[in-house]
Amino acid sequence: METGSYRQWRKMVLDACMWLSEQGYFGSLRGSGGNVSVRIDECAMAVTPSGIRYQEMTVDDICILRFGLDAIEVKSGRHPSMESGMHGMIYQNRPDAGAVVHTHQTYGSVFALTNTAIPALFDEVALSLGPVIEVVPYAFSGSRELADNVASKLSNLANAYIIQNHGIVTLGKTLHEAMLHAELVEKTARIYALALSTGKSIGTLPAFALDKIAALRKMT
Repeated sequence: METGSYRQWRKMVLDACMWLSEQGYFGSLRGSGGNVSVRIDECAMAVTPSGIRYQEMTVDDICILRFGLDAIEVKSGRHPSMESGMHGMIYQNRPDAGAVVHTHQTYGSVFALTNTAIPALFDEVALSLGPVIEVVPYAFSGSRELADNVASKLSNLANAYIIQNHGIVTLGKTLHEAMLHAELVEKTARIYALALSTGKSIGTLPAFALDKIAALRKMT
């Protein structure tokens, strides 16, 4: 793809960031936490810059990188998100991923702090996200170790993961789908947290439902 032809991808990422920020998925309105990317082709992605408040971000601030993090187009004075390595690792290991969203959403982060996976509670959610939202072991933010830890979980073909003491990462065939998956995580995490607070036993999906979900997911 020729240099200068990435505006549509940059705008997609910026628009997603604006919505996620306004809805509280990044944890603060004034900060720059969280990050978003979209696959451009088999070797490149558009990803958010590091340290730029979302309210101040422009289309030209979005960075174009190869999955190995070589720069294709990066505005002078800007640096790609510190989590770009994680995004690139996901694209290299999951050809089905067309977009990645990394958030610091409230209820999802509860389970990041308690190091607790979220089981299959609703069939429509499990169809979209997978039968379990697994916990990725902690590593320092932006480190190669964290990217490797995320990559180690990707073979389960889920579309959402909890990063211990950090946040949530979701993926989808499209950016819209990856954002929807972040919403589904937050919905499920909120309900699960409230259910756990009652002290009563939690009903998870029965085995026959999980078998049907696994079969349906193989067809998509």
